[in-house]
Amino acid sequence: MHPVRKQRLYLVLFIVVFSSAAIGLVTYALRGNINLFFPPAEVAAGKAPVGQPIRVGGMVVDGSVQRSSDSLAVRFEITDFEATVPVIYEGILPDLFDEGQGAVASGELSEDGVLQATEVLAKHDENYMPPEVADALEKSGYDHKGVKQ
Repeated sequence: MHPVRKQRLYLVLFIVVFSSAAIGLVTYALRGNINLFFPPAEVAAGKAPVGQPIRVGGMVVDGSVQRSSDSLAVRFEITDFEATVPVIYEGILPDLFDEGQGAVASGELSEDGVLQATEVLAKHDENYMPPEVADALEKSGYDHKGVKQ
């Protein structure tokens, strides 16, 4: 083989191997940061992964908020009017968090189907609803205020 061709072949092989390694490392680094959204119906159906970061959104079930008297722990349920997901969160809830309002909880799903939330987001105002929550409610036949369409 001609030395110039051999040098070009080595250069091309080096670029391919280096590019593949770089893409592999980027993919590996981003794998842990993916945070998928699941409506409560999919969580109840077992489609949500256990032990991985996910987001669950819907309406906070009326009468489901239970606050601990000696800590910041709060237990509540989120529904899309097809299924409900129990959520446990320890921390300060947003000011706009309330029963019957839209919320998105981020955390890990435990084996018993309870979301151990690390963050809870409440809707912005009475007209705003996160797009994922609005889609999940629309699919179940409800509007953003929890009224059957």
